[in-house]
Amino acid sequence: MKRKGFTLIEMLIVVAIIGILAALLIPNAMAALQKSKQKGTMKDMNSLSSAVMDYITDKGYAPTHNWGSITPSFISALAGFYLKVVPTRDQWGNPFHVLGGTGNPPYTNISCQSADDYVIASFGRNRSVNNFNYDPNSPETSYFDITGMASFDEDLVIWNGSWVHAPKAGQTTT
Repeated sequence: MKRKGFTLIEMLIVVAIIGILAALLIPNAMAALQKSKQKGTMKDMNSLSSAVMDYITDKGYAPTHNWGSITPSFISALAGFYLKVVPTRDQWGNPFHVLGGTGNPPYTNISCQSADDYVIASFGRNRSVNNFNYDPNSPETSYFDITGMASFDEDLVIWNGSWVHAPKAGQTTT
């Protein structure tokens, strides 16, 4: 009489194959998840920047806001007419930081000198400011390569409607 079933060796081989596949696929899935959060954050920041630009076009100055998290007064300046829902947090759950009007955000060579200047920033996955060297004569030098998971810790920054710190276009994660 022959018994049906799997031997211990067959079960171990199947478990080993599943483990190898998981080890190969999980890092790629995690990188894809972080990339989607980064792209979603960039879309939210573009929407916010467009709303601020429309506000400036109508009023002649940016909504006044000291460097920091978005406040209710900033939201009320944009909500409804310029933007239906004002995003206040990035896709990692961190608050966006905004400067409207004059002042200095914590980035080298970026400052707001007049009432119609503004900066919008996301501190990325790690929730802390990552300073970068912005060169107004060569702005592409402040774009960064996506080289691994640490790349998602980089800040995303829009200054007066232009990206001054963001991933280079057309990259794939490694």
